[in-house]
Amino acid sequence: MHDRSQSAVLLSMLHQFSKREHALVGRALEKLDALQDLTEDPDQLDALFKLDHLVTRMRRWVESKAVVAGESLRSAREPVSVMHVLRGANQEILHYSRVTVAAGTVGAELGLPRHVGPDMTHLLAELVENATQFSDPASKVQVRAQRVALGLAVEVEDRVVIPMRPADRERWNHLLADPHRVDVSAEVSAGRLGLLTTAMIAHRHGISVELKENPTGGTTALVVVPNRLLVAMPAPVVPPAPPQPPAAPAPRAATSTRRSSPAPAQAGARPVSAVAAGSVPPLPQRVVREPSQMPETSRPRPSTKGPRYDLAGAFQGGIKAARAHDSTDASGPSTAPPPHP
Repeated sequence: MHDRSQSAVLLSMLHQFSKREHALVGRALEKLDALQDLTEDPDQLDALFKLDHLVTRMRRWVESKAVVAGESLRSAREPVSVMHVLRGANQEILHYSRVTVAAGTVGAELGLPRHVGPDMTHLLAELVENATQFSDPASKVQVRAQRVALGLAVEVEDRVVIPMRPADRERWNHLLADPHRVDVSAEVSAGRLGLLTTAMIAHRHGISVELKENPTGGTTALVVVPNRLLVAMPAPVVPPAPPQPPAAPAPRAATSTRRSSPAPAQAGARPVSAVAAGSVPPLPQRVVREPSQMPETSRPRPSTKGPRYDLAGAFQGGIKAARAHDSTDASGPSTAPPPHP
């Protein structure tokens, strides 16, 4: 009885510490987001993204401690799509570049309620983290989601160099089936909280998790979410296209018809309107004239006089006459008014 009460106190303390740590980590992530918005330098952004990823992994560790203590710290305001859950799990692990995600149309059509989606992200992050840590570093970890008769099936498949022993796989499956009936003191003491966190989340929501050996010798973690936890996601709203300005009315094609008795067009005559009053005024129409009615264009006429060859002499004579006139004006009486006294 004393041991049970002491364990309850320790779990309560663990949960309280986790809540405080979670709040501090959340504030750190908000500061990092603000710093990312203030800079455009590629090197600084790269460093900030790496730091953001590190703090995000720290947050998952804090949340794992809270789950082991008996309560989750994750929440959402609206349902979360399956694709968002899969991608979110991939963003919370160390070797995210080794993971490929495939969900097809299920990823956008199906979702999980707001009290399940964040926990499902946490559950898958622990499984994908284990798959990358205990598999061949040169291999890829496959994450697939598809609709099945019982609900939604998510597979996390890895390829390992040394396969898992059947006894270990059976022991982990017992833990995943019911974590309250398995002694987990050894895992807690060693800090192996990944599968324990997965088992606690799965047991809380009624999600099935099982480890199987795949044909390559690796391990496939099969997660089945029941139909009662699935919701249909609304289709994405496509914003309406901006209104286009009204197109200008196309000019009417001028029709050329030959008349039997053509008459010249009257100056200032207005074109006949083909639209009703109060609407857009019609475009002016061209009046086709007969060739005899077309005015002649003003072209320079050829000179009737012959060419002059004494232009240079006349030019020099004019200069001499102007100089003689200037000298005569200079020697004559002054016509300027007398200076003002």
